[in-house]
Amino acid sequence: MPIEEMLIDYWILEDAPHGDLTACIIPSKFVRAHIIAKQNGLLAGMFIIRKICDRFGVRINVLRDDGEEISAGDVVAELLGNSHTILLIERTMLNILMYLSGVATTTKRFVEKARKVNPKIRIAATRKTMPGLRWATKEAVRIGGGDTHRYSLSDCYLIKDNHIRVVGSTRKAIKLAREKASFTKLIEVEVRTVEEAIEAALAGANIIMFDNMSPTDIERAIEELKRRGLRNRVLLEASGGITMENVENYARLDIDIISTSVITLNPKPVDMSLKIVQIVEE
Repeated sequence: MPIEEMLIDYWILEDAPHGDLTACIIPSKFVRAHIIAKQNGLLAGMFIIRKICDRFGVRINVLRDDGEEISAGDVVAELLGNSHTILLIERTMLNILMYLSGVATTTKRFVEKARKVNPKIRIAATRKTMPGLRWATKEAVRIGGGDTHRYSLSDCYLIKDNHIRVVGSTRKAIKLAREKASFTKLIEVEVRTVEEAIEAALAGANIIMFDNMSPTDIERAIEELKRRGLRNRVLLEASGGITMENVENYARLDIDIISTSVITLNPKPVDMSLKIVQIVEE
């Protein structure tokens, strides 16, 4: 069974472990229902709503699709099916749509704000996502114009402070990665000082992540990398504590990527509702 179907079954089981008690006291009828936006935003999540409807035998007519701007009052989809079934999957569908649309909308705003001052900057997600929802959350980031970064620990080497503490030095950690890495795998190193950035670049890192460093300290590190002729050897990423309020300060720097967990952990959901609008058959 595909993982998407397993997740959908689990979501519904979680919400109705012994069935929908309230729906069972009303007659079962064939109905038409609308999913309606209650706020403006960027729509994301229809790729899952299609799968949920297909899984439960509900016909869906998608009126507004992923990546489209929506306004309060817009009907984004029309559903046709058994009333008990539609009410069973209602909350799961709305929760998915509201959260993922919030991720896409927040990502788009981050991208727009950063690219006003640096048209080439990438806004990337992190691995700070809810377990089981990462694949969908990352897709919402992509829909919002962001970069997905790593999907998992298997995607690239990302050497952090705990790895360095165990191994003994940044240089040794990079050497060990180089010895085992396929040519297809990049090596990224998290740094917190100018000295650590220089050490990582000299040791052969492909990407340097400035972790929780101020714009001033990052600028000093970049100047030193340039002075030593190392800047063009590496991609530079800023991460940690970057918000909608300060992203422009980081985007002005000579960096390539800004990664933030705000877009996946703290997006404002786009409110939506589901309304049964017609009894098609008694």
